[in-house]
Amino acid sequence: MISGKLLSQAIISGANNICNQKNAVDELNVFPVPDGDTGTNMSMTISAGKRALEQLEEDDAGKVAQACASALLRGARGNSGVILSLLFRGFAKGLKGKEEVSAQDLAEALSIGVENAYKAVMNPTEGTILTVARVAAEHAMQEAQQVNDPVVVFEAITHWAEEALNQTPEMLPVLKKAGVVDAGGKGLLVIFEGMLSVLKDGKMVDAKSPEKARVNVAANPVAEYEGEITFTYCTEFIVDKKKDAKDALKLRAYLETIGDCVVVVDDDSIIKVHVHTDHPGKALEEGLTFGALINMKIENMREQHAAKQKEVEQTRQNHEYVKVDPEMEYGFVAVAAGEGLHALFTDLGVNCVVSGGQTMNPSTDDILSAIHSVPAKTVFVLPNNKNIIMAAEQAVSLADRRVCVLQTRTIPQGLSAMLAFDPDGAFEENRVNMTKALDSVQTGNITFAARDSDFDGHNIKKGEILAMDNGKLAYVEKDIDKALYKLVKSLTKKSDGSFVTVIYGIDVTDEQAEQARKMLENKFSGYEINLISGGQPVYYYIVSVE
Repeated sequence: MISGKLLSQAIISGANNICNQKNAVDELNVFPVPDGDTGTNMSMTISAGKRALEQLEEDDAGKVAQACASALLRGARGNSGVILSLLFRGFAKGLKGKEEVSAQDLAEALSIGVENAYKAVMNPTEGTILTVARVAAEHAMQEAQQVNDPVVVFEAITHWAEEALNQTPEMLPVLKKAGVVDAGGKGLLVIFEGMLSVLKDGKMVDAKSPEKARVNVAANPVAEYEGEITFTYCTEFIVDKKKDAKDALKLRAYLETIGDCVVVVDDDSIIKVHVHTDHPGKALEEGLTFGALINMKIENMREQHAAKQKEVEQTRQNHEYVKVDPEMEYGFVAVAAGEGLHALFTDLGVNCVVSGGQTMNPSTDDILSAIHSVPAKTVFVLPNNKNIIMAAEQAVSLADRRVCVLQTRTIPQGLSAMLAFDPDGAFEENRVNMTKALDSVQTGNITFAARDSDFDGHNIKKGEILAMDNGKLAYVEKDIDKALYKLVKSLTKKSDGSFVTVIYGIDVTDEQAEQARKMLENKFSGYEINLISGGQPVYYYIVSVE
């Protein structure tokens, strides 16, 4: 039998294991654009459970499981984190009232968790974390009928989770083409392995020192780090190559001696450079030996990081609980990153903007705190990212007021939904009209490749420019403006609208944005081009046509 204390130690060990290996799990993400990072989201989610268990003095297994599940529910980040929390919620439901866990209890509890997770996902996809959990649970039930040792059953769970994980490339062609297994399934296996270490061998997996987060090229340096910043200056520039320019590999080799996070993208006429260094002058001097420099940008990441931490703290203070005001019918919470986008949503009537988005998924508790800071009887939530919708939906049952999560997958959809709101309309009327507004807008993004990838017919190199058309990779370019032109051309062909809105991010200067606007006005004379400073990280441009 497994006691509550032993179960608690096993879960903490599992949490330590995924935290130690989160970067390796992150690397399994096959999509080339910067994303929420599965390993990071799962590690942050289960770490919420770990913190709760470390403060719990309880030897009742059912109560241990419930405390962990409650913490995971609130701490869930990203779709993988939400699914993990649902597995543990079902697991806790199966162990309710159990002081100790038998083999049968263990198998049945995991099966309930799997059932919960499948029900929560609208269109379950096999070859993912769901498959790994389901196969493990099915074999756990079979094993529990043969033996009455919960440790043997958990060995079977871990073994068959690994077997199922190894089959995920056969179920999802994109995994097979990339030569990897499913990231969410791998994260779950890593957690199971950490738990088994305690249950079978009595060895707790120790938490290693936090690793520095991997850096996304050209992303906002403010949001790049969880740990210590090694080099101070994020330095970027483009070399307009002279005729007899040396091999760009020599520039890369030099930059690696004075910094890290080096990316050198060599084209026929230019070299695009990104490096973190304490000596930006040396990087520029070396670049000059290859040709003239243009679009130079140097940012002090330590100062920006300190400012970001202050901003986060102020945001937390602004999310204080407020009772419902009977006179306030409707309120709004939106998720967005960037000062310009924060201001834009606020101007449209959003009461509270949660900082987050791509690569920065807020937790369920972050969204719940924002909901509770709005004193309205009904609060509409706009996630504005497909990887945040599930976490937002988990907040509905936790809130003490009516919450409606609109299925906004992009920033432009969120803006369109707000414009469709009628303050004098009934709830259902507004819900329907705001939802309909999502289909009226064509959305695109210009970002960068976070990793080398052979994806969807494109051979992509890290640092190249990617144009995303309604969530699908459309074009791969080396020039941002060229990618922007192609994207707008594609979006306008799909829409009857005449309004093009271009929201530029933190890595685009006002001058560059204005130049892009003039280019679009020349190319698309029949359209009204609206330029907005969003200040968002990750995306150079967010584009909508409606």
